[in-house]
Amino acid sequence: MPELPEVETTVRGLARFLDGERIERVTLNRADLRRPFPPELVQVMTGAQVTGLSRRAKYGLIHLDRGATMIFHLGMSGRWRIDPEQPEKHDHLLLETAGHSFALHDPRRFGSVDLVTTDTLDAWPQFAALGPEPLGPGLTARHLKAALKGKVQSIKLCLLDQRIVAGLGNIYVCEALWRAGIRPTKPGGKVTGPQLERLVPAIRDVLEASIRDGGSTLRDYAAPDGELGYFATSFDVYGRTGEPCRRADGGTISRIAQGGRSTWFCPKCQK
Repeated sequence: MPELPEVETTVRGLARFLDGERIERVTLNRADLRRPFPPELVQVMTGAQVTGLSRRAKYGLIHLDRGATMIFHLGMSGRWRIDPEQPEKHDHLLLETAGHSFALHDPRRFGSVDLVTTDTLDAWPQFAALGPEPLGPGLTARHLKAALKGKVQSIKLCLLDQRIVAGLGNIYVCEALWRAGIRPTKPGGKVTGPQLERLVPAIRDVLEASIRDGGSTLRDYAAPDGELGYFATSFDVYGRTGEPCRRADGGTISRIAQGGRSTWFCPKCQK
């Protein structure tokens, strides 16, 4: 599944061509993805001007001058194709402006498209309970200390809880915990203040590095312009079972299962 850096890369890629443009045509090539397209989508978006693009957690947002926002989720395999040379079977939604076309391509159809009144975005059910953005000012050591107080669940699973931090996924939680030197099995409520002070910049650093590099090259993810990211070559622990830790005083990277997902960490340097 595309994680936060991949969604951010997608939004930035779309903005280069779509921000400020008027949508002249909207075409639906099927009735649904994970759930049906909004019945008013074509009517509201046709003729609307795009006033901006943004991201919330792992959702991309296309803001319109009609007081509405189109929200998309890429699911497991979704991506946007800009100016495709020819249509493909899984191009389910097509937006056209005077100069470009944008095809939402989703072979597995686990993605979604919603249309929400812009003024009520924060109250939209999928957003209402979300925690702060990991790249925004709301993520602080103080916030994490309060959110983790009394938690017996592991810090790894706590960070995957979207109510604590919005948009963090498995890959980048593993990487951030390694950078901060925190063992992923440690109960959230037992993580110390100094560890939390290290964790916040570690989260930001690993996400920002991945965004700079264009997202991770995993499975069938591609940026809107078709270029694949290459941050996967820089992972410090993710997928490196049995390999040496990159720290001089580290050990060997181990893999365990937590909450049905794989976790990679260094048993020697993560405490």
